[in-house]
Parts: sequence; structure tokens; C-alpha cells
Amino acid sequence: MLALCSLPLQALQVVDSAGRTVTLPGEAERIIALAPHTVENAFSAGAGDRLVGAVSYSDYPEAARDIPRVGSHHAWSLESIVAQRPDLVIMWGTGNSLDGLPALEKLGIPVYISEPRRLEDIPTTLRAIGIMAGTSKVAEAQAQAFEEKLAALRRQYGGRKRLGVFYEVWNQPLQTLNGEHFVSDVIDLCGGRNLFADSPHIAPRISVESVLAQDPDVIVASGMAAARPEWLDEWLAYPNLRAVRAGAMVFIDPDLLQRPTMRLLQGAEQLCRKLDAHRSTPPQAQ
Repeated sequence: MLALCSLPLQALQVVDSAGRTVTLPGEAERIIALAPHTVENAFSAGAGDRLVGAVSYSDYPEAARDIPRVGSHHAWSLESIVAQRPDLVIMWGTGNSLDGLPALEKLGIPVYISEPRRLEDIPTTLRAIGIMAGTSKVAEAQAQAFEEKLAALRRQYGGRKRLGVFYEVWNQPLQTLNGEHFVSDVIDLCGGRNLFADSPHIAPRISVESVLAQDPDVIVASGMAAARPEWLDEWLAYPNLRAVRAGAMVFIDPDLLQRPTMRLLQGAEQLCRKLDAHRSTPPQAQ
């Protein structure tokens, strides 16, 4: 899928997450990334020094904080983008408004849409950025490191007893993720079972009653910060819930689990260890 093609003037060509063929006349030297994960992946692929625009919450690595802002992931400014004279824009498929995509294309600015849905899509994205930026050596090394670590985690946790997991993105409204999201892949990687994998919506709003009916072995909280959200303790109001009886209410920093980047495997390893700890902790009788 990712191939350096024999096109005129040393043109480069890749296929993005939307199945679009993206063609650049040469290596991208001025890149704008419109999501925190796309910024982070550009750095991982060796192209961080080519970033001339980013969006709010692009905070990793530390150097990302100094990149000029062109808006937020859901409200980026076409004028600010054009002012930076980019030769590549990396968009987030479902997180960005794509209304401005035709305008960017009309201006002749190549646009790569990034939408990793499976864990294997992350190294694919790194390799694509490496091709477009001419940093394939760095990108390939990082992609291989990710794949090797992922394989090691699969070997270590693949045969574990499966636990029913409720992944709580937010409490008001109560929200989770279905099986089409890469977080569900992480749960599966760790020997868990996403209890809402079959929901028709990728980030469905659900009821408390539906969680009680599923009676999860473990509740994993997300949130908006690196600190455990206070709302996780709201489940203590349901002492008969299996996860509550087992004390199996855990938190993983959302930046380590909800950003499809190299760091995702840090969050995965944390989750695997926490699920493993609760396999040997039976629920207490009420």
C-alpha cells in the first residue's frame, strides 16, 4: 500500500486512511498537522522539525508546544493554514471538519487523512509520513519497534482468562467506545472483552442500566486529564456490581490510550497489568 512510485519530478505517493491516493511533488518540508495524534506521529516519524502548524492540545513531545497554532481540531482556520505555506496537511478523519478539504485541494495543497482504527494502522501511518517527509529510515525503525512491542504483548497476554471490560470515556453523558475503535483492540490485546463492542456507533452514549445489565468485571475510566477522574467513584453507588465488589475500577491516562501513537503501547501495557491483577482478585460477597 505504501510505495514510492515512479512519478515525474521525484513525486511521492501514498494511500491514506480514507483510501485516497495522496501525491506530493517531492518531500514535504512544511507540514501542518490538525490533531494531537498527527503531530505526535510526525515527530515519531522523524518529521517533527518540518511542522509549521498544529492545533490546540498538541502537547507531546515538549517541542510540539512551540509549533504555531492554526485553530483546534474541530475548528481549524483555513486562512491560518494558508499563511504557513504548507506543502502537506495531515488531517484527522473523524475529528476534523472536512468542510475545508476541497478548498485545500483547490489550492493544490496535498492532504493526508489519518484515521487509525486498528493497532496495525499506527505503524502504517508512521511509514506513510516517513515517505511523504523523506524520513523513511526513522519512520521504519519506529514502526518496527511498535510492531515488535505489540507482538510481545500479544504473546504475553493472549492466553489469559478473558474479563468483561466497560471502558468509560465520560460520565455525563455516559459514553463508551465500540469494537471499531482501536481502544477495543487494546482491551482484546490484554485478554479483555469490550462489553459494548457490538454497538452500531463508534462512541455510543449508553445508560447506567445497560452497564448494570452487562455487569463488567472491570471498569476502565478515561477522562480529559492525566489524573483519575472523581466521577469513576460514582459506581460505588452500585455495590452489587461485580467490578465494584472486586475493587476493579481503574484509570489509564487517556493520552496513553486514546491517541493512536507510539505511546499507545505504554497505555496498553498498563491496562494489561491492571487486568492481570484483577484476574486473581475475586469479587467480594455482599
